[in-house]
Amino acid sequence: MPDSVRANETAVPVLPCSDPEETLEFYRTLGFTVTAEQTRPYLYLALRWSGFDVHFRNPPQGHDPAAEDGGVCLIMVDSVAPYHSEFTEAMRAAYGRVLAKGLPRITRFRPGQSRFTLLDPSGNSLIFIQRDEPADRDHGGSRSLRGLARSLENARNFRDFKTDDEAAYRAVKSGWKRHGSEADPMDRALALAMLVELGTALEEDADRVRAWSDQLNRLELTDAQRRTIAEELTSTDILDA
Repeated sequence: MPDSVRANETAVPVLPCSDPEETLEFYRTLGFTVTAEQTRPYLYLALRWSGFDVHFRNPPQGHDPAAEDGGVCLIMVDSVAPYHSEFTEAMRAAYGRVLAKGLPRITRFRPGQSRFTLLDPSGNSLIFIQRDEPADRDHGGSRSLRGLARSLENARNFRDFKTDDEAAYRAVKSGWKRHGSEADPMDRALALAMLVELGTALEEDADRVRAWSDQLNRLELTDAQRRTIAEELTSTDILDA
C-alpha cells in the first residue's frame, strides 16, 4: 500500500428510493437530518444520523419495495441496544406504536442480541451490528449441539441474523415436535418462549399461542431461569404496542 493511501476512508451507501416523500418522512421521524434533497433533474437524497450517512437515488426498473430486496447497508457500532432504543422511542412518539410489521419496520430486539435491522419504505435494510459480534459464529447452527438445542440455535439464526421469522418458526416447531419431550427443562422453556414470541409476531392463532404460554408457565424453573425466559419474551411488548 503506498504511503499516499491512508486508512481513513468513508464509504456511503446509495440506496434505491421508490417514494421520496415517504422516505424523507420516515427517516426524519427517526431523527435523521436531511443534508441534500433533490428531485429534478434526477432524484438524490442525502441523510445523516449521528456519524453515518445514507444516500438515495431512483430505483432500478422493476424495483418492488414489497419484495424487501432493495439495498443493504451494514452499520458497525459499539453497542446496538441504544440505537434500537432510540429508533423505537422515536416511532412511539410519532406513530403511537413501534412499527414491527410490514414496511417500514424495525426488527425485534432481545437482551444480548448483537444486531437488528431497520427496513425503510423502499425495502432497503440498514443492519446495525455490534463490533464485537463473534466472527466465527456458525450461522448454519453449531454442530456441537443436538436435539432441541440445535433446533433453537437454527431458529435464532433465522430470526436474528436473516430476519426470517417464518423459517425460524418452522425450525423451532419442528424441533419441539421431534425433541421437546426428551429435552431438558431449560431448552423446553426456551422453545416454548420462542414459539410464543414468533407466534405473536406472525399473528398465529391466538389459542395456539396461549396454549404454549400456559405450558411455559407450568414448567418448574428456578428464578434465574425464569428471568432468562422473561428476557426472551421482551420483544412481545413491541409487538403488542
